[in-house]
Amino acid sequence: MKILKFLKGWGRYVLVIAVLLLVQATADLALPKYTADLVDVGIQQSGIESSAPDEMRNVTYDAVMKLAGDDAETIEASYNATDDLTYVINDYGKAHRAELEAVVARPLMLASIAGQAGIDPTAFEDEQAIRQMLENAPVDNKAQTEAITALVDGSMDPALVQQYAAYAVKAEYDAIGKDTTAIQMGYLFRIGGIMLAIAAIMMAASVAVGYVASRTAAGVGRDLRRRLFTNVVSFSDKEVQSFSVASLITRGTNDIQQIQNVIAMGLRMVLYAPILAIGGIVMITRTNTSMSWIIVLGLALVAVVVGTLFAIVMPKFRIVQKQVDRVNQVAREMLNGISVVRAFNRQAFERQTFETANSNLKATQLFTNRAMVLMMPFISLIMNGMSVLIVWMGASKIDTGVIQTGDLIAFITYAMVIMMSFMIIGMMSIIIPRAEISAQRIDEVLTCETSIRDPEEFHLHPAAAQPGGVRVTFEDVSFAFAEDSEPALSHISFEAAPGTTTAVIGSTGSGKSTLLKLIERFYDVTDGRILVDGVDVREIPLRDLRSQFGYVPQQSFLFSGSVAENVAYGEGAVDMDVVRAATDVAQATEFVEKLPEGFNTEVSQGGTNVSGGQRQRLSIARALASKPRGYLFDDSFSALDFKTDAALRRALDSQMGEATVIVVAQRIATVMNADNILVLDNGEIVGSGTHAELLERCPTYLEIAQSQLSESELKGGGR
Repeated sequence: MKILKFLKGWGRYVLVIAVLLLVQATADLALPKYTADLVDVGIQQSGIESSAPDEMRNVTYDAVMKLAGDDAETIEASYNATDDLTYVINDYGKAHRAELEAVVARPLMLASIAGQAGIDPTAFEDEQAIRQMLENAPVDNKAQTEAITALVDGSMDPALVQQYAAYAVKAEYDAIGKDTTAIQMGYLFRIGGIMLAIAAIMMAASVAVGYVASRTAAGVGRDLRRRLFTNVVSFSDKEVQSFSVASLITRGTNDIQQIQNVIAMGLRMVLYAPILAIGGIVMITRTNTSMSWIIVLGLALVAVVVGTLFAIVMPKFRIVQKQVDRVNQVAREMLNGISVVRAFNRQAFERQTFETANSNLKATQLFTNRAMVLMMPFISLIMNGMSVLIVWMGASKIDTGVIQTGDLIAFITYAMVIMMSFMIIGMMSIIIPRAEISAQRIDEVLTCETSIRDPEEFHLHPAAAQPGGVRVTFEDVSFAFAEDSEPALSHISFEAAPGTTTAVIGSTGSGKSTLLKLIERFYDVTDGRILVDGVDVREIPLRDLRSQFGYVPQQSFLFSGSVAENVAYGEGAVDMDVVRAATDVAQATEFVEKLPEGFNTEVSQGGTNVSGGQRQRLSIARALASKPRGYLFDDSFSALDFKTDAALRRALDSQMGEATVIVVAQRIATVMNADNILVLDNGEIVGSGTHAELLERCPTYLEIAQSQLSESELKGGGR
């Protein structure tokens, strides 16, 4: 099971829980036995625990000695005569009380019954003579006759012999003048105190188990979230797209919560139920085995109920998780595109789409919940039916003297314990598979290896610590997103030298953004290679490679936090001098200073509380603040007006120095002063050179230029 795999490293906590559960189960199983003792000994026997009296009258002693036969020597050795015409148990008798009880119970019981019948037991030589005398006695003594017959024949249950003998001991104590009420109350208080102590131990163990189990489950959830997040952060775009963002969010929240809940419950129940069931079965065999078939019948019925529900519900659990993914996907898509939804008045359509996904999830969850709800009534019916059957069967056995009342109470309690244990196992057998599905989904992410990873043998970047720009070389590079798809880039070759600006322009879908992502290894090339300072990017550690570049993506994204924290994101620590210098170059200082708290103004997640152009300028400032050796601008000026665009490019030109700049743009005005312009069409370079050169020899570039620039601008060739 995948869930057990996640418990690796938490073994010592599981062991502590197992020990605590063993203590709890031992206490739990001990209580019914003490309850039986309260009924049988404390109430029925008036607190008389032993069938061997601590003290007896001379006449009783003589009768017992006469009726004991070969066992008389043991009795004689166990009692000493007193001056009060009684016999008191001595140290030998106390040390051998179990042996003494076995030999004194029958003769003491005979003597007591005979005395109650008005017969002097010392007048007869053996048990048979007393029985014959009682058979000729009045009808009122027939019950005593039957009891004595059972005693002599050996057909009376030994436990009942001890119980009836305890009655004789009480009668003897009453005759001597002992306070039997005090004896009874003392016994009840003592056993009650023991039961309270056991209940306190059981409560303490239960609380400790809950505490340790909760900490363990929370720790496992924390570790899973940490591992999941760490692994997802290492994913390339390919892996993220294969799982989908909505599914990754569901796995990191709902699925991990499912696992955490099941671990918290399972450590308390899955371990406890078998211990309790086995212990209950052992105690049942010590109490009475003649009614065990009732428990077997009850367990069989529970197995049928649980098995049926298991077969019905299990297939639905996997569907539920997929439907949760779908709800998250629809909600996330609508929220991200809320402005488009409103612009096209598609609110009703989106509500219906969400309602469909939500209703499907609701229907499946209702089905599973309703099926699960049926379990408790059925099992309660089975358990109550068992209780009635046990009482009905046990009553006749009590009437015939086979078992005692307390034993029947204990039997019912142990039967319910066993049933509850198997019911818990049944419930967990349905809950655990659902969590196992979540565990498999989590494990899919944890075991997924990113296609973009550090090489086994690192090559230190040759110029990582040196000033100046980075040299980027494409050597016959081709790339396709999938093996069976058309190439997004084909046979791309060029070089971007330090201190130069290389621009990439082309129609939508021509592969411009993909080209930049290949440089930072968001994807790996299919053919050819990309060199950074003469080293293949696949042989450079990702951290070293990406630290050389300041990347501004096409979709500018800001994180929640202050403006200053966003600009200093690449450096970590906020140096306000660096932040201000970067925002000055990015033409962002003016609008930042107009914000309510300036650089300390909080930016909402995604930067939704600033405009698109402001987001772009802050993203550019973020790249500048890290002071890289190369800059990758992916259509990063598209939201800027021409005036701001021109001012920003002039500031960049003055600040770049020897840094290498690669710019992807849609506007000719943005790239026309670049040292080298690459024109992409359907993933291929169809032209390269300066603005003037491309106007003369590249029809594609000329067509783009003519669509954007006036005749005078074309001839001017400048800003």
